[in-house]
Amino acid sequence: MSYIDKKQISFKTILTALILFSSCSIYGQTDSTVKQLVPTPAPVPGKPMLIFVDAGHGGQDGATRGLFSKEKDVALMVALQLGQTIEKEIPNSKVMYTRTEDVFIPLYERIDMANRAHADLFISIHCNSMPASMRGRTNVTGVETIVSGSGRLGQQDVAIRENASILLEKDYKDKYEGYDPNDPESFIIMSLMKYAYRKQSIKLATLIQQQYIKTGRVDRGVKEQSLAVLAKAGMPAVLTEIGFISNPGEEEYINSAAGREEIVQNITSAIMEYNKEMIVN
Repeated sequence: MSYIDKKQISFKTILTALILFSSCSIYGQTDSTVKQLVPTPAPVPGKPMLIFVDAGHGGQDGATRGLFSKEKDVALMVALQLGQTIEKEIPNSKVMYTRTEDVFIPLYERIDMANRAHADLFISIHCNSMPASMRGRTNVTGVETIVSGSGRLGQQDVAIRENASILLEKDYKDKYEGYDPNDPESFIIMSLMKYAYRKQSIKLATLIQQQYIKTGRVDRGVKEQSLAVLAKAGMPAVLTEIGFISNPGEEEYINSAAGREEIVQNITSAIMEYNKEMIVN
């Protein structure tokens, strides 16, 4: 390698490091500023938007229940209906599922499926429940959407590296021969991408909550938690709690055809709005 080539690579590495430092230092500033510093992984032109829909629990992992229904069954019904609605209403979209029947799939295998398929989004469907021993448990209501907590961010590195060929610049592999864990520039780019996934996950979660609110649901907000099912996501990923199965009223709602339709439309509308914002920004 020539002296000039070395200088060029060193300059790019230093510049990228400065960008990373800047993005970290302005975390509390406006989204518009962050977007200028953080490279947002963009869909490949012509490639269908692949969305993985995960029905929580299943098989022997299905003890959570209300008065007459089980979380694993409600989650599956909503997940299948959501997938059908997405493909019907969102142009150039494709949906894959972690499960389509009552089977148990380990948490990490769920996100691995999405990583191997190079999915663009991962959405996990769950029902909330309060502990049986809790006083007033049947009075608690509301919806919340969760993204992977910052404590889990380190687990994304492998997934992001595996997806690098479609998420980075078109000629990235030609220039750098893929991701090199010993290359500071590669490490910095992956760190920035990980930060971008977190921002996008929060954006999608916020849009889902906003749609729920429009239909009169009780808003429990967007939360960051260390969830294993989201930990290794190589794409924006959320887990949405569609209601409390421990609350008789919400159990009726999430089991009704009208309730499921409303929930599915809320999530689908949020994805559509997310897509619009990603294109504009």
